[in-house]
Amino acid sequence: MTEDGRWNGRGMPIPFTKMNGAGNDFIIIDHREPFLVKNEMAELARLVCRRRFSIGADGLILIGKDPRVDFCWHFYNADGSLAEMCGNGARCAARFAYDTGIAPAAMRFQTAAGVIEAEIIGAAVKIKMTPPTDRRLEQQITVNDRQITVHHINTGVPHVVVFVDDINLVPVMEMGRAIRNHPIYQPAGANVNFVEMRGEHMYARTYERGVEGETMACGTGAVAAALIAAHTRQALSPARVITAGGDSLYIHFCLNKDGDADNVYLEGPALTVCEGRLMQGALFHEQCHDKNK
Repeated sequence: MTEDGRWNGRGMPIPFTKMNGAGNDFIIIDHREPFLVKNEMAELARLVCRRRFSIGADGLILIGKDPRVDFCWHFYNADGSLAEMCGNGARCAARFAYDTGIAPAAMRFQTAAGVIEAEIIGAAVKIKMTPPTDRRLEQQITVNDRQITVHHINTGVPHVVVFVDDINLVPVMEMGRAIRNHPIYQPAGANVNFVEMRGEHMYARTYERGVEGETMACGTGAVAAALIAAHTRQALSPARVITAGGDSLYIHFCLNKDGDADNVYLEGPALTVCEGRLMQGALFHEQCHDKNK
């Protein structure tokens, strides 16, 4: 780290793998032999997740050692903020760990949200989610001078679910940003999922905090949509959620006698896109502009 707090590129070039889960894309780095200290991880994430100027991704995943489980991870959003959990990221991390021999087909790994169980099933990865919490149904909030009905649930990270009539007409950026920053969800904020029910299936678009924009998919958001739909619209397990990128995520769950969800699983594709080495050029465009100011 330089004197002004920037990542200085020590240890480069750095091997990386680029993966995507239903359109959510991630940079994954094997960090079992550590070369970064904690405050450098966030800066690296912010720099390499920039699109066009660097590799570009929705988040950075660093795979580490943990003697209690097969591995642990450090997950950072594109803006460098630390995230407790990411469903699609977890599925990609599991695929990476299996493909590189770090973990067997049935594995357990530590996240900030708790221990995640994962299983490789052909081209798909199925993960057991941590128990959902903080379910709040039928909340009335005012957004852009209009009162709307929203639902809230934490599926590893906080999510708001808004049911809509036509998913294609939703101003995701405008409404998503306003709801994400609504006072009722502060200081942490929340991810925002707009969901259209079409028969037994759901179509979802998500505004993600940390990315601060719409992503092509959100695993924990798909789980949130399915569980809220089960509580309010009699959705059944397994629920199929079709993402903005066009892929399908399947959410398996049981509702117990108290109405809470047990044994929640997220299943869907997790694909390796490419492998490479991070070079100095992935870091320096922003710094060059700063020097020219």
